[in-house]
Amino acid sequence: MAAKGAAATERHKNGGPGRRAKVSRMPPRSRGPRPATGLSYAAILFLLALTPAARSYAASARPDEPQDTLPDQTPQSMFVDLTPAPGVTQRILVLAPPHPRATLILLPGGTGDIGIARNGALHHTQNFLLRMRAEWVAHGYAVIIPDALTHNSPQAHNSPQTHTSLRAHTSLRGTRSSPAYGELVVSLARYARTQHAIPVFLVGTSQGTIAATNGAARASAGLIAGLVLTETVALPGHLSTETVFDAHPQNVRVPVLIIANQEDACPVASPRMATQIAQAMTHAPEVRLLSVSGGPEHAAKPCSSRSAHGYEGMETSVSRMILSWLQAHGA
Repeated sequence: MAAKGAAATERHKNGGPGRRAKVSRMPPRSRGPRPATGLSYAAILFLLALTPAARSYAASARPDEPQDTLPDQTPQSMFVDLTPAPGVTQRILVLAPPHPRATLILLPGGTGDIGIARNGALHHTQNFLLRMRAEWVAHGYAVIIPDALTHNSPQAHNSPQTHTSLRAHTSLRGTRSSPAYGELVVSLARYARTQHAIPVFLVGTSQGTIAATNGAARASAGLIAGLVLTETVALPGHLSTETVFDAHPQNVRVPVLIIANQEDACPVASPRMATQIAQAMTHAPEVRLLSVSGGPEHAAKPCSSRSAHGYEGMETSVSRMILSWLQAHGA
């Protein structure tokens, strides 16, 4: 399918053009296992304190491939298994250069099932945010990618704690706007700050924009530096009726970037809703709305990652917009 050239227009509370950033690619290569790392989390609502066990592995760039202009940016990778409730596990993947400028918590859409393997490989990599993860690391950003929640035992289904707080689901559809999941996103931000004393940004796409907004709305002052929403779910669908408006956007108190593709034909992420989403961020100090146009003209699945909804064929231009905005906001 042919892809239209990406074009962008911008709306901003305070006006002014966006800036551009160069993108370099630095694909990683595994260098074997590293020692286990112990971690701890704040309690999530009624949940027990998070006490993850961690194993890590390192990755390096091939010497014959282009390097980022930043010095000493060989990425390090590790996966961490979190236990947010009895019998419930969430695995996260952490990618970081030695001296990151900011941490991006990437919240993909769909079911949220990424399939992070023990060696750090991802089973599902089509999502826009996942496709761009190496590029953002190459530009000096640490990246945290949470997987969906999984059951470790049948008892988890009947646990009183899971029924009163956060249940494990194969799919995250319908749960991302819940108080418990919002607090889980906040805990990821707290963990990020324990690893590096640098700004933390929540970046969501499609259904993941609900989780990102929910986390930003519940974060304490100073924890989150900004919120990035791409192809935001603003209308109820057949698989999930929750939208970004269920995630309390009026409680977001950090700068916000919203990107809407005018060619997005996904019924739950209509670009016509972008202005209403921006207007719902009533307490955000700044909301920038970028309108782009591009992607395949006729996608069999309009909500798929390889459609205009997922920025197919226009990833680099959208990534530059995000990088420019991040750099203008302390990253």
